[in-house]
Parts: sequence; C-alpha cells; structure tokens
Amino acid sequence: MLAALPELPDLGIDGRTIALLTLAGLVAGWVDAVVGGGGLVQLPALVLGLPGASPVQLLATNKLASICGTTTSAITYLRRVRPDLRTAIPLAIAAFVGSAAGAFFARFISKDAFTPIILVVLVLVGAYTLFKPSMGQVTALRFSGRRHLGTAILIGALVGFYDGILGPGTGSFFVFALVGLCGYAFIEASAKAKIANMATNLAALVVFIPQGAVIWQIGLLMGAANVLGGYLGARTAVARGHGFVRAVFVIVVSAFIVRLTYDLLT
Repeated sequence: MLAALPELPDLGIDGRTIALLTLAGLVAGWVDAVVGGGGLVQLPALVLGLPGASPVQLLATNKLASICGTTTSAITYLRRVRPDLRTAIPLAIAAFVGSAAGAFFARFISKDAFTPIILVVLVLVGAYTLFKPSMGQVTALRFSGRRHLGTAILIGALVGFYDGILGPGTGSFFVFALVGLCGYAFIEASAKAKIANMATNLAALVVFIPQGAVIWQIGLLMGAANVLGGYLGARTAVARGHGFVRAVFVIVVSAFIVRLTYDLLT
C-alpha cells in the first residue's frame, strides 16, 4: 500500500503523491525521449501533486526533472544516431538564448493567453503529420548552407522562447519543425531535438534557480525517474525506427490537443 509511505514534512505531501510524481517522471522521460512532449505528463502531475506551489515553482521544478531526462536521452542519441553537430550546436545555442528570454518573461505573461494559440498550432501540426504519412521517413533536406543553418537557428530561438515561458510540448515542436521545415527524418530530428531541449532546460534553470523557485526534493526525485525513462525511450526509438516515432508523435500531439481543449472549456 502506497499510503504507508512516510510524509515529506517540508512540502506537506504524503508518500502516495511522491510515488505518483515519480511514476509521472518515468513516463514523461520515456515520451520525451521518443518524440518530445514529456511535459504533457509531468507538468500536470506537478500541478495536481503540489497544489500549494506557485506557477513559477512548478515550471522550475519541471525543468530540473526534465533536464535530467533530456541529458540522458541526448547522450544516448549521440552515441547511436550520431546527429550532425554542425546544425545541432547552433540550434541548441539559439534555443538556450530563446529559453532564457522566455523564462525571464514567464512571471509576467498569463498561460491563458497562450493556450488558444498553442491549440490551433497543435491541431495544424497533428493534421499535417497524420495526412502526410511520407513525412519524416527519410532525411531530405530542403535547404543547404546558410539557409539551412538560419532555419535551424530560427527554430531554436522560437521554440526555445516557448519552452522558457511555458514548456509542455516543446520537444514535439522541435521535432515537427525540424522534420517539416528542414526535412529531417523523425529519428534524426528527435536526436537534434533532445540536444536543443537540454539547452532550453538549462537556460530556464539559469533564470529560475537564482529566484529560489526550484523545489529541489521533488525535482531531483522526478529527475532520477526521468533519467531512466529517457534512456529507455531513446533506445526504443532508435530500435523501432521512424514509423514508431511518427506514431508516438501523433498520439502525443492528440493527447495534448485534448488536454488543452479541456483546459479551455473548464
């Protein structure tokens, strides 16, 4: 029985909640490593498990847990996929800068202002992916040279800003943008997305930690679970191939659409 686990006095939550948050971290790490969007699992779990925490505390704690998983999955992808770092590094640097800017403005902008826009974008992303099954099967770059690099940097800056200011679904946005705009296959896009996502999480923490916003006990606990999930997810994605990653992508985006629609209607 989970109810027998001890309470965590500093946070006022019991052992059952701790166990459920740990499970959420594990699942989020797996989902995030395969195709991104682990925040869809992890952030709502934090909202439910820590009702007394402020939005900034929830975002900061989510980032701490997430960076553990994204770092693990990024290393796994680097070893198994060997993505082109000439694109991945500028993408990650732009994402870092964008995320830091987004985290700075997170205190001033309401989540409600973003939800309808994000919902529309996700519907378009999901529909485009669903009705274009050939997308992301093989790498067929749309640009070369400076245009390719410039597109990657723009993707990094814009998606990074979104990650810093809100976050859930960032990995999915990175994957879709790299597949749809640059022409990468899903596996290659996922590998680069993990490197960029690791940078956005780090940038947000650079802003959040000095503010004292991170709940370290929970963040590190979920982070440990995220590491295991990220490792297993990255290995699964590489082993199962592009079709599997595409299917998980559609499922995650669909779940995110349902979640945001519910938030708007309630």
